[in-house]
Amino acid sequence: MRRQLFQRIAVLLLLLPFAPMILEAAPSHYLRTTAAMVAPEISVERLGAVEHAAAAAQSSGDNAWMLTSTALVLLMTGPGLALFYGGLVRKKNVLGTVMQSFGMMAVITVIWAVVGYSLAFGQGSAFLGGLHNLFLRGVGVQPDPAYAATIPAQTYMMFQLMFAIITPALITGAFAERMKFSAMLVFLTLWSLLVYDPMAHMVWGKGGLLNASLGGRFPTLDFAGGTVVHITSGVSALICALYLGKRLGYPKENMPPHSVVLSFVGACLLWVGWFGFNAGSALASNGLATSAFVATHFGAAAAVVGWSAAEWLTHGKPSALGAISGCVAGLVAITPASGFVSPMSALAIGLIAGVFCFWMVTTVKSKFGYDDSLDAFGVHGAGGTIGALLTGIFASSAVNPIFKDASGKTLASGVLEGNVHQIWNQAIGVAIAWTLAIVGTLVILKIVDAVIGLRVSEEQETQGLDLSQHGEEGYYWETSA
Repeated sequence: MRRQLFQRIAVLLLLLPFAPMILEAAPSHYLRTTAAMVAPEISVERLGAVEHAAAAAQSSGDNAWMLTSTALVLLMTGPGLALFYGGLVRKKNVLGTVMQSFGMMAVITVIWAVVGYSLAFGQGSAFLGGLHNLFLRGVGVQPDPAYAATIPAQTYMMFQLMFAIITPALITGAFAERMKFSAMLVFLTLWSLLVYDPMAHMVWGKGGLLNASLGGRFPTLDFAGGTVVHITSGVSALICALYLGKRLGYPKENMPPHSVVLSFVGACLLWVGWFGFNAGSALASNGLATSAFVATHFGAAAAVVGWSAAEWLTHGKPSALGAISGCVAGLVAITPASGFVSPMSALAIGLIAGVFCFWMVTTVKSKFGYDDSLDAFGVHGAGGTIGALLTGIFASSAVNPIFKDASGKTLASGVLEGNVHQIWNQAIGVAIAWTLAIVGTLVILKIVDAVIGLRVSEEQETQGLDLSQHGEEGYYWETSA
């Protein structure tokens, strides 16, 4: 009798390392029944303790991955985006440009803590959250099951904060070298509240109009921010470029990047940080995170190939600037699809995005003559749009069974699986993002321009933003006597 008891306990001990997977796959009552058959002498209380320990282990693992992902997304803004944009401007504007990204890291954090998170993820209408979580009230270390059942609500809040930081920072590429720092701060603060927060709520928030996982009216597949981040920022960037007008001397005067090396380093940091951006959006350390990780890398790599090949055929040489621009375009396009598509589909999306964004930046921009200084619209607006639409085509229920019927049966996700209607939902999400970005940005620009003015003077623009806005220079070159 004692020998049989020891044998049964040994079996349970051997299974203990696999408890998180077993608990996820089997209901609790089934586990208790099975355990009672294997070792009836073990009490229900003791088995409950094992279940609790397994759940705690899963929560710890998920939280560790999400905190890492949060740091990776912050890395995308500073130093990633700051260096990427900073290297693309002229030497006299490098500090003014990196300060714009750095400023968003500070200002948006304060706004998010006070009211931004509540507007984006609090309970509200189909278009905007409420004020229930004002000053982060009710956002503690206990999970919010509606968003992520295994990580603290504060971890989720911080992860989403990093998205809220980088999105307005992306817009600065369109008005680089010509907007006042004070105007930039006011404009992007208002933009965060009036454009970003409503769009984030509609796509990801409780009861949001476009939320695919929480019963939205038009379920739009956006795993990590194709509509929320890239379309809103990219389209808003275009409106800013058109409203402010061209830089002095553009396009007659040559305005090459002062350091493609800095931009190259920034692009590499963006590529690395994007794993947190996309794979972190699984909100757990699981197979879906792995799938998004793979899709992210494949999409970026394919876009580099697509952009560089198009440039090689068109201009005779593949440039380093083109390669890193293609990388970012691929990362943008794969963002909404990363948690829904297979590796081969990710390659296809990246390749299409690389060629499409190259055409937008070279041909379309030249034809219409707008001064999108650092191609924020050509890469983010165009890349986000094509990525959101392609998500509706390539989405696979085998990767992410997000749609289910009343009985729990998995339904088709994308057009290639037979869900032709999904492309319509994606188009609605894209249209709403475009409309909100255009109208909201234009209104905010007019208000800020009327109150404090947007653009630096001609004298300040000639001098450069570093000295005119910050009283310092990015580089001090000393020559020996």
